[in-house]
Amino acid sequence: MTTIAPSPARIQRKLPPLILHPFAEAGGPDKAVESSRASLMLQGLLPSGERTTEDLDRALIDGRYQEIRMLFYVGKDLVRWIEQCLDHVNRQGDLHELGLKYQSFAAYLVHHTPAPVEAKLRKWGVGDYRSIFMRALGLNSILADMPSREQLADEFVRNYYRYADQMYQCRQSQTPHPEASDLGFDFEIYASGEYSRRLEREWAE
Repeated sequence: MTTIAPSPARIQRKLPPLILHPFAEAGGPDKAVESSRASLMLQGLLPSGERTTEDLDRALIDGRYQEIRMLFYVGKDLVRWIEQCLDHVNRQGDLHELGLKYQSFAAYLVHHTPAPVEAKLRKWGVGDYRSIFMRALGLNSILADMPSREQLADEFVRNYYRYADQMYQCRQSQTPHPEASDLGFDFEIYASGEYSRRLEREWAE
């Protein structure tokens, strides 16, 4: 009797956990809130009072810069995870032969997020995580380090999300890549402190 080996799609394969490190900067959340209000005022959706257009635009840009910083550091965690996934699959004979690439895991993360990971992100209050992941990866495709505010043009900061979306799409389209979504992959997501506590419990046991 011949035994037929299960196809990769039928096998549950565990990927390395995605660990997100907290990012906080003094005044960052306040600037982000003020930026959102300034944007609504510039659109005429909130009264601006005595604030000039220049004042509102400056508040908008300051908040957008804080968003860029947050996304840049989130992106570093995402890129690290993708590199760990590539290293993991390249040590698996059957998966190594598939030729999975950076783009394979970026698309899997953004567009085929496992349900438990999505649920945990929503529990953390992260609603539009797909846009966050896309823009974080897009920014990290061109930035090796976080530039100072003075190194970025106002136009870029003001509309960074449009550029980041395009940068993500640009890198994804650079090379043909196999899909990773139908290979039975799964992974867990942790905040860095949460993951450290889990390791401590495992070591204690």
